[in-house]
Amino acid sequence: MSMAQSLSKLYIHVVFHIKTESVRIRKEDKSDLYAYIGAIIKDKDSIPILINGTDDHLHILCVMSKNITLSKLVEEIKGNSSRWIKRFNSYYKDFAWQGGYGGFSVSPSLHDKTKRYIENQEEHHKKMTFREEYLMFLKEYGIEYNEQHLWTD
Repeated sequence: MSMAQSLSKLYIHVVFHIKTESVRIRKEDKSDLYAYIGAIIKDKDSIPILINGTDDHLHILCVMSKNITLSKLVEEIKGNSSRWIKRFNSYYKDFAWQGGYGGFSVSPSLHDKTKRYIENQEEHHKKMTFREEYLMFLKEYGIEYNEQHLWTD
């Protein structure tokens, strides 16, 4: 007996930040930016579940296609959204994402909890900085890192 199809369902939580010197994402532009990013994800045969963030970073929960690597998906999202937002409004002429990102697998049992976490970004960041949040994820997932290289653009 052989398997005729390749099947997968990979829930991925992606986090990335703007460059230190970049202009911040305005509240009134978030829904347009998130819709555009959702379209990029769909174009890569993946399924956007939720995109949300603050003025300096964002979180994406999606089902990643079996036909793309995480690094390629994030590269497509960041590159295309950066070009788009610069054309969207002249305010963003100096906009840029940082080079790095965090990618975390999400088990189906934690899907709803992760979704609620992403939905409540504004509330979380009244109590926790992005730096604290990101370090929390790295520790929670047991990811080794060199803090010297985490915060450079």
